[in-house]
Amino acid sequence: MIKHMRIDNRLIHGQVAAVWSNYISADAIVVCNDKVAADPIQKMALPLAARGHKILVMTIAELVEYNNTNPSETLFVIAKFPTDALEILEQIEKVEFVNVGNAAPITGTEYKMVTKSIAATKEDAVVYRQIAQKLGGKLTTRMVPNNDEEDFLKLLTKAGF
Repeated sequence: MIKHMRIDNRLIHGQVAAVWSNYISADAIVVCNDKVAADPIQKMALPLAARGHKILVMTIAELVEYNNTNPSETLFVIAKFPTDALEILEQIEKVEFVNVGNAAPITGTEYKMVTKSIAATKEDAVVYRQIAQKLGGKLTTRMVPNNDEEDFLKLLTKAGF
């Protein structure tokens, strides 16, 4: 069962390894992105960033299968992009919580900064709204668990999306 999904294109870093993982207390942290899962260097390096935690690096299809065959295991899923998160939500019925974390600007895209740590394009904004629809119209962001949640859809609108 996916206990928490964080959209964060930095994948595993200090906030995820030290703060979020302890707050969520999931059985495993799953990095989910098809290209990352196909990269042997990232598959080897990512578990080193969160020593002491069970780390899995999977494609979306692998995550769906793993979730279905291990229903009692609680998962903290890190989706690299909003498109990854949407695809996961389209294939897995129960995801307890989704948080928009970090989205560093991608060179060559026409992005706007939605927060100081989240860049988005027009296409991203459409996907974020589709994610919110899957979650009953709500999508939040917060950097770390002790920060207050912010309404991410309002932040998108404020940024001009």
